[in-house]
Amino acid sequence: MSQGSQKGNQQSNKDTVLVWREGDVATVVLNRPEKLNAFNLSMWQDLGTVMLELGSDEALRCVVLRGAGGRAFAAGADIAEFKKVRFSSEQAADYSKPMDRAADAIRDCPHPTLAFIEGACMGGGLEIAAQCDLRIANQSAKFGIPVNKIGNVLPYPAMIALVDLVGRSVTMELLLEGRIFSAEEAYTKGLVGRVVEDNIAEAEVYNSARRIAEGAPLVARWHKKHATRVQNSSPLTAEELTQPFRCCDTEDYKEGIAAFLDKRKPQFKGK
Repeated sequence: MSQGSQKGNQQSNKDTVLVWREGDVATVVLNRPEKLNAFNLSMWQDLGTVMLELGSDEALRCVVLRGAGGRAFAAGADIAEFKKVRFSSEQAADYSKPMDRAADAIRDCPHPTLAFIEGACMGGGLEIAAQCDLRIANQSAKFGIPVNKIGNVLPYPAMIALVDLVGRSVTMELLLEGRIFSAEEAYTKGLVGRVVEDNIAEAEVYNSARRIAEGAPLVARWHKKHATRVQNSSPLTAEELTQPFRCCDTEDYKEGIAAFLDKRKPQFKGK
């Protein structure tokens, strides 16, 4: 949320990552605004811890990720600390562990995740956004992974996420040219699902989060699981093919049908 319009109660504070919660929607805030929310090692560690905690909270129905200050989602990594923590192959391998933990926690979060991208979304910021289920950007957003300019190679987990999201060609354009995409170009090339005018972007993001949260939560979790499964080229088993039908045995399904017939809003309980 913007500095003057944060809603809900602060749930936890990991110094570099804040969590705000309003009902069944949590907001995870990357909190280094003085550095345009560039990732340092502490932020990677804190983000992984926060996302694992939220993933285990069955009362949640949606998680919004955003940057503090409104000027950036995350402007990549804090290169100023690289000489101390990422200046050899051994250090880079160690540095990647909290990065992979954070990315995995976002990707594997059972709740739908939505990245609200304002301003700069570079390097590690784009890698994190790519792990979210949905991405909404304001018109001022900028996207890029110019690691070729510092002699760095994108790790495999981030490469897999980007290629899955936008394909090999766009991924190569980002990496080989190191060029910065506007929000409109990012939308055209599939990096984001929506671009919204700056003055209404926050409202649109939380309207989207509310639409997600008002749906049946078990269905949202199953859809996430099944969408991941179909990216695997191995044939579906007979048991897997029947899994979508199990929703019909849930209380939420009975409630959804009854609400539709009664012409009222359903009250889903996640059961």
